[in-house]
Amino acid sequence: MVEALIVTGGHPFPRDPFFAMLDALDGVGFTAVEHPAALERLAPESLEPFDCIVFYDLPGIEFRRPEPPRLIAPPERFRRDFESLLGSGKGLVFMHHASGGWPAWPAYAEAIGGTFLYQPGRFGGREWPDSGYVMDVDIRAVPVDPSHPVLAGLEDGFTLNDEPYLAPVMTDAVVPLLRSDWTYTADRFVPAGESVGGPSTPPGAWTHPDGSDLIAWTRVAGRCPLVYLQPGHGPRTFANPAYRRLLGNAVRWAASADARQWAAGAGVAGR
Repeated sequence: MVEALIVTGGHPFPRDPFFAMLDALDGVGFTAVEHPAALERLAPESLEPFDCIVFYDLPGIEFRRPEPPRLIAPPERFRRDFESLLGSGKGLVFMHHASGGWPAWPAYAEAIGGTFLYQPGRFGGREWPDSGYVMDVDIRAVPVDPSHPVLAGLEDGFTLNDEPYLAPVMTDAVVPLLRSDWTYTADRFVPAGESVGGPSTPPGAWTHPDGSDLIAWTRVAGRCPLVYLQPGHGPRTFANPAYRRLLGNAVRWAASADARQWAAGAGVAGR
């Protein structure tokens, strides 16, 4: 049995369908913690019982509509704890909006391999506009490497209804797992700034570079095997059997000795 810690808080979500999905995962036991208590639970001495840490949270940002969001820097202790976690080799899984966490600390998103910006910001050495989203669309998830353990049983791909992002991805520093058939151009998305306060640009003036169609990847963060799953918006996704398989695979693989060995040795350079 894989013991996983699930971290939530900072973003609303339908709790009952979400935890029903977690309860249905084979071979995975979950302990839940929510912000702000999560900051204490992520201390190294508290993580010993867990094989994998799963993030479905959005820390470090305070939504204040109609004012723009306020970005909050992580406490120095949490920075140290997170850096310690990256050195531990534990499995890490980040889901959906967790890529937007701690926007005032770019190193956090760089560990994940991508970010969602609720207002214009800097990532990967360049300036970006606020990211884009589109709700409730059907997308086809297409495997890049069907032989990867995270995709076991999903070799033919699958369809789900979710919320794609138009957002920065470190495409040259991740191992692709799934691509989407959605079109990642600004005309297909809504700017995040319009929904969270601002807006960041006058109506109709928002632009964004064409985005990556990657919706799942793995990478090495410090010494940890990390999986990011961009889908994960709501009840239809949580109930989707293919998504449940994907999430279960991701947690079990990230927690495995094979994944830790890969992270400690080959990493992205050896893909």
